[in-house]
Amino acid sequence: MFSWLSNAWRVPELRRRLLFTAGILAVYRFGSWVPAPGINESQLSSIFGGSAGNGVLGLLNLFSGSALSRFSLFALGIMPYVTASIIFQVLAVVVPSLERLQKEGEAGYAKITQYTRYLTVALAAAQATGYAFLFKHQGALHFNTGRLVIIILTLTAGTTLLMWMGEQITKRGIGNGISLLIFASILAYAPQGISGWINGGTSARLFFPLVALGIVVSVVFVMEGQRRIPVQYARRQLGNRQTTGGSTYMPLSVVMAGVIPIIFAAAILAVPQTVGSFKPTWNTWLQLNFGYSSWQYLLAEALLIMMMTYFYTSVVFNPVEQADNLRKYNGYIPGIRPGPPTAAYFDRVLNRLTFPGALFLASVAVAPSIFIAHFHFSQATYRALGGTSVLIVVGVALQTMRQMESQMVMRHYEGFLR
Repeated sequence: MFSWLSNAWRVPELRRRLLFTAGILAVYRFGSWVPAPGINESQLSSIFGGSAGNGVLGLLNLFSGSALSRFSLFALGIMPYVTASIIFQVLAVVVPSLERLQKEGEAGYAKITQYTRYLTVALAAAQATGYAFLFKHQGALHFNTGRLVIIILTLTAGTTLLMWMGEQITKRGIGNGISLLIFASILAYAPQGISGWINGGTSARLFFPLVALGIVVSVVFVMEGQRRIPVQYARRQLGNRQTTGGSTYMPLSVVMAGVIPIIFAAAILAVPQTVGSFKPTWNTWLQLNFGYSSWQYLLAEALLIMMMTYFYTSVVFNPVEQADNLRKYNGYIPGIRPGPPTAAYFDRVLNRLTFPGALFLASVAVAPSIFIAHFHFSQATYRALGGTSVLIVVGVALQTMRQMESQMVMRHYEGFLR
């Protein structure tokens, strides 16, 4: 591994990309410590140290790298951009004009990216307004109309800057910029999880390393799993030149939806606890009947994750469109007729792949809650080192390593992933 990293550092272009990525991530972490005006830090710390920090605020604080608990420049994180991207991916399925833009190639994607940026700014402004009034209600923020405008502009500008930084990493650095920003946020939250593990009970200190290792191994195994569908291309006549046919395969990932279903399910289920924190009677009922370790909560989370996995997989992979693309380029699956039979075959294979993938995502999300209940793991350890965090960190790390691998192979160096 160290020889591979040494070879990567010797390549001037790769070294520039690595340094650029590291510089952007350093700026991101610095901005996470620059506070917004008018915040009462001690009161804000008590809010996140209480029950509200275990609800949706705790989840959003994780994805902002603890910037939300400091109400800093990057308090909103990159989640408004992720939400806007998902919204447009869903709308592209049901809105004909967006579907036509997707089929126009680079020009269409550039237009959709522009719309996504506009929606990101609107979502960030709305979210900043909501946070301002929420923290004012809890006594952690004091403002008048002028200061409210400054706070909204500051947080919205921070999210816009993060969106630009992520795009620059994708263009000039290594890996997907947006994913790396979330990756850095989770790693920044990891010391709190390690501290919670060290200060926890004997069973937590003993069993958590085994649980974490098992989750990492299973995530790598499943995330790398593929169903390779053989594809044969026939010969084609292009003008006076005849192209030769060939055989290849179409890889279908077991977990095509990634971590998106877990994020959405956790956010939806965290809303009742967050709302209940404002009403003591509601909060008491929720903790007794719908707590994080209750079977009602775990069952609802598992069902939501499975439903979102099927939905998002249908958004990112359209069997009819893939079958049309194969027929357009004279490709076919051996033993399957082109057109509707190929689309039906894709749909059948996708359903068989999505079910175990959905079960895996539900297990990764639910298992830490079971261990919290029976082995007394802390909530900080669950947030920082639980299944969702490990799934994101390992997935982004594998994606980045693949890109560096391709750069090394282009320069005839021996790679790292074998």
